Amino acid sequence: MIKMVRATLGTLNPLCGSLVARSKLALVFGFLATAIAILAALSWFHRNQADEARSAQITLNQIAVLTREINNLTLATLQKQNLTPEADTAMRTARHALPKAVLAAHLHAYHTAGLEKVWPALDNYITSAGRQWIMMQVLDFDEAKQADFQAVSPQFDLMQHQVQIAIESEDKWAQAVALRARNELLAAAILAATAILILFLRLKRQEHLGQLQETERNSLRESEERFRALTEQSTDIILIADPSGQIKYASPSVHAVLALHGDSLSGTNMMDLVHPDDFAKTMSTGSRSVAYGQNPRQNPIVEFRLRHADGSWLYFECVVRNLIQHKNIGGFVYNARDITERKHAQEQLLFNATHDALTGLPDRALFLERLQSVVDRMKRHPHEAATVLFIDIDDFKVVNDCYGHATGDALIKEVSDRLRACLRSDGTIARMGGDEFTVLVEDVTDPSDAIRVAERIQSSFERPFLLEGLEIFKSMSIGIALTSPETSAEVVLQNADIAMYRAKAQGKARSELFDRTMHEQVMSRLLLEAKLRYALQNEELTLHYQPIVAVDTGGVQGFEALLRWQPSGSNSIPPSTFVPVAEQCGLIVPISVWVLKKACLEAASWRQRYPADPPLYVSINISSKHFSHAGFIGHVKDALEESAIDPQCITIELTESLAMNDVAATFQTMSQLRTLGVKLSIDDFGTGYSSLSYLRRFPVDTLKIDQSFVKTMDAENYAIVKTIIGLARNLELKVVAEGVETPNQHQLLALAGCGSAQGYLFAEPMPAKSVGVFIESNRRNTKQSKQKSSARSTAGL
Repeated sequence: MIKMVRATLGTLNPLCGSLVARSKLALVFGFLATAIAILAALSWFHRNQADEARSAQITLNQIAVLTREINNLTLATLQKQNLTPEADTAMRTARHALPKAVLAAHLHAYHTAGLEKVWPALDNYITSAGRQWIMMQVLDFDEAKQADFQAVSPQFDLMQHQVQIAIESEDKWAQAVALRARNELLAAAILAATAILILFLRLKRQEHLGQLQETERNSLRESEERFRALTEQSTDIILIADPSGQIKYASPSVHAVLALHGDSLSGTNMMDLVHPDDFAKTMSTGSRSVAYGQNPRQNPIVEFRLRHADGSWLYFECVVRNLIQHKNIGGFVYNARDITERKHAQEQLLFNATHDALTGLPDRALFLERLQSVVDRMKRHPHEAATVLFIDIDDFKVVNDCYGHATGDALIKEVSDRLRACLRSDGTIARMGGDEFTVLVEDVTDPSDAIRVAERIQSSFERPFLLEGLEIFKSMSIGIALTSPETSAEVVLQNADIAMYRAKAQGKARSELFDRTMHEQVMSRLLLEAKLRYALQNEELTLHYQPIVAVDTGGVQGFEALLRWQPSGSNSIPPSTFVPVAEQCGLIVPISVWVLKKACLEAASWRQRYPADPPLYVSINISSKHFSHAGFIGHVKDALEESAIDPQCITIELTESLAMNDVAATFQTMSQLRTLGVKLSIDDFGTGYSSLSYLRRFPVDTLKIDQSFVKTMDAENYAIVKTIIGLARNLELKVVAEGVETPNQHQLLALAGCGSAQGYLFAEPMPAKSVGVFIESNRRNTKQSKQKSSARSTAGL
């Protein structure tokens, strides 16, 4: 590593002089050099001390060895009781070498207090051992043993112990000093490496600064070349103009974007280039722009149009900067980017968001916005007026069901085209959704103007639509509503919608003008619907029962359950009023389920209290909505199980039109009802269209003659009644005549062979609590009539 550093220093030597000459760097290096020298000297000094300590340890070890040798010779001679010449010579040699070792130990510097205790112990031992050896030389071995036991051996052990302590102390001190010397040498090496690293980094920094300066010069040169290329090839336009609008500079990109030459624009005024409607805001934006040297993010952005060489106008988004104070520019800088495609895309998105995708007509939101603007204008100019036509294609669902939705979409497009052809340029046509359209006609002076527009539309739809080789005839139902300053756009559209539904209710293919009566009817219906939703939970619905009697005897056979509604705090509402509302708002199914369960429970109680053969039955009317409901069979089954009534005592009544609406579905539901054991009846028979083949296949038990035939029993109606009775007899069906009110009607039905009848002649519909009284009274009267008839028969005989 040292060689590598020296090579680096040799290579960078020319630069070192200039760097070291700097005062700060010289001071740092002077401090580092002093610290390195001090640390190296301390390391050398401490290394010498460690060597001296280790030399003292060697001398002490020699003393310990010599004393042990003397002690061993003494013990061996005492043991043998004989002093040999060899032992005496060895003793003399050891005792001669011991003083030299002691002298050497005294000459060494020692650093611990352990040696101070070694010399007294050593002197005592040598003295005692010398006297003992003299005793053995005179062959006084017993006295020598006594001396060894009392003095020599204890002094030898003490001396050896002190020598060992001194050796260990010197060893520890030597290790500590050696460690300190190594640490000082390491610190000196670290400081030297630090100095080299600092010098290396300074040299690298100087080299890096030189490279940065060169890079900056290259970047500046490339930036200038890039700016020149951008201004020539960029699609952004850069204009420099003075405060009056005179153009001082136009970038070469003007030619690529506007097909104009930049030189030709110099000296002209921006008024000749900017759209007249945008010139004022463009110049005012320049005066509001940020001055040179301030935050460029605060520069204003303006949109304007510039004239193309072909005369068209292109949209630009421009950032304006005030560089009047800049010595090289001296004007407003306009950096404009072409956003024509983006503006067109935004306009298309806005069009798609407010127009129908299929027809391209305005949607509901845009139509209401335009209608509201007309209403607001009427508030300022009351003499102006407008009208809204709400148009709905009659029976459009049939087209989708028969020909598919693609044909339906094609029909919607054709309808929109015909509506456009029918209206003047000032009319607004919109598609509300589905098959509903609206038309806003302005400058209407009289309601007859709106009616004439509706008639023109109606006449245009008399021609068939040719769709994929098919001729399709379609009519329109149109609702008309006039605008007024007091009525909002939403209300006007709602009024036209109400009038359109009135036109449909009046037979379709016609137009209706909205009046206040229609609004009142709609509000009344909504109020009725709101009340009807609480009728069940408030127990406002009840069932009344009208008896069905035998025509010949007058005896009661069953009852028809009739729904009644008595709202709290108001008069009762007839079923003909609230049942259609319940069907439209979806309440008919829960109401019908309640009727089923209630009628079955009360019929079960009558059967227990008033047994008869055959038993009394209850006839229950079912609406088309409930009959076609997926859970209808389950509802009937639940009602039968909860009441535990014999299914033969329950008759389900269906209207003739309901039975013939969907023959396959009707037959399937009837078969499931027959499986449950319930009887079936066709209500209002004769008012609809029934195929006799289907009637024969249906599992029906009873036909009910509509009261319209019974009420006016002229020759024609009487013939119809007799035909129905004969048909029922041939099909083995029972017959019930409805609406019997006079004895003459009763008599004619008896002559025609009608089996059962119901009507005010026999009894009015009654609440459930009155049914028991009626049954008892009817049975008494029937019994008396039979007795009188029997008495007359006996008298006649």
